[in-house]
Amino acid sequence: MKALLLLLILAGSPLCAQIGINTVSPTATLDVNGTMRIRTTSQISRETAAKDSIMVSDSQGNVQRISSKKVVQSHLKSFVKGGFSSSSDQSLSLTSGTVKIPFNQEDFDENDEFDTGTNTFKAKEAGIYAVSVQIKANSAVSVATNFGVNILKNNVVIARSSFANIGITVVVTAINVTPPIRTVQTLVKLNTDDTIRFQVSSDLINVGLLSAKEDSFFTIQQVR
Repeated sequence: MKALLLLLILAGSPLCAQIGINTVSPTATLDVNGTMRIRTTSQISRETAAKDSIMVSDSQGNVQRISSKKVVQSHLKSFVKGGFSSSSDQSLSLTSGTVKIPFNQEDFDENDEFDTGTNTFKAKEAGIYAVSVQIKANSAVSVATNFGVNILKNNVVIARSSFANIGITVVVTAINVTPPIRTVQTLVKLNTDDTIRFQVSSDLINVGLLSAKEDSFFTIQQVR
């Protein structure tokens, strides 16, 4: 005990820059080659101390501190919901049968993973994600042999909902009788930096989507 006390005193002396216990080659001010036991500790009443920082040890045994907030945030799962920032209808031109849906608004994005500029979600953490999207066409979308919505992972379609718009003629008036809503959901395994985006598919030249949050939106949730 006296030897340990002496070492601790010497550790504070400028004449002894590094002290080693069970090692002749210390690499820190106090380098302990072995286990550590603290029999008693004082109790702190300031609860915010745990928020300030926590003590951690890396794989080499180096003791450091990190903000407890960063630790919690690093394990937060993805929760994103978004849609369109404008209330005006979205007019999309299809040049090759598909077009990216320009979702540019977030209701929430807990891990800041959706880029409203590129309309793309990029995973910060590998895991299993539940992805869903809904779009609603405006009344200008006429009868078509194909109208749908796709979910893409790394620019490859992994889920879609697409079917024809059907019209009937009543007397001399053509009426579209197909529901204007397309929706699709799926589970997908993502690695870090994998992307998710959404796409309209149609044989129409132009497609109009309603922009209201309750009509056209998407959600992404990390479930594991």
